[in-house]
Amino acid sequence: MRIGHSTTPPVTAVARVGALLREWRAARRWSQLDLALDAGISTRHLSCVETGKATPSRELLARLADALDMPLRERNALLVAAGYAAHYPETSLDTPALAQVRRAIEFILQQQEPYPAFVLNRRWDVLMANRAAARVNRLVMEGRTSAHANMIRQIFDPADLRPAVVNWEDVAGDLIRHLHDEVAANPNDHAARALLEEALAYPDVPSRWRRRELGTVPAPLLTTVLRSGERQLHFFSTITTFGTSRDVTVDELHIESCFPVDDATAELCRALANEDTGA
Repeated sequence: MRIGHSTTPPVTAVARVGALLREWRAARRWSQLDLALDAGISTRHLSCVETGKATPSRELLARLADALDMPLRERNALLVAAGYAAHYPETSLDTPALAQVRRAIEFILQQQEPYPAFVLNRRWDVLMANRAAARVNRLVMEGRTSAHANMIRQIFDPADLRPAVVNWEDVAGDLIRHLHDEVAANPNDHAARALLEEALAYPDVPSRWRRRELGTVPAPLLTTVLRSGERQLHFFSTITTFGTSRDVTVDELHIESCFPVDDATAELCRALANEDTGA
């Protein structure tokens, strides 16, 4: 279905979609030949689409989006830029349509007890968390409540969780790397760029983090060390995503599950859970 009544997208729309494709190719560091081969079209045809000389069909846009591995939100933006209606819905997690997804998430959070788990969106907003996450957060923040519902802000704000993170440079540096990658991979995501700039503006953030480090290979597992008085808690995390989603909201969710690195951390988490239940 097209937007409006015209059967052919206007020239301005074709120009916008061409610009988007060029930006995504640049983000992926692909040539026109690379993208054309992967999408199964000729380089000449792709060049005509990018310059506005050819009108891309919905099917062609889908093939190009598949080749570029574009997220669902960006696929919608590509379609709208070309004059078509968005294809993928964006549904609130609280609606009946996503009841099964929410139930699956709640099950994962519950199963992670007595260790922390969080549900985050693409902006690193904490949408849901299990009781273990609240217990550990309350412990290391000495009973204070976080001022932010966003993990980036929690980690970077000196008045929030940051003082409790023993290996702050390791953890914050990893988050900055993810933000740089997000900005590079999604050229038109102005909100991601704004969040990156906000994180970099906090006090005592290394100036070298303003530049994206290319070619660096992150460690397979990042350990987060939290302090509570003289005690320390050591966690590593795994990320769960919904790989076959057809909804923008679900496509952008990820569940971070924390696991104890050592017996002392595991025992402390169990003790906090027992106190919480009165066992």
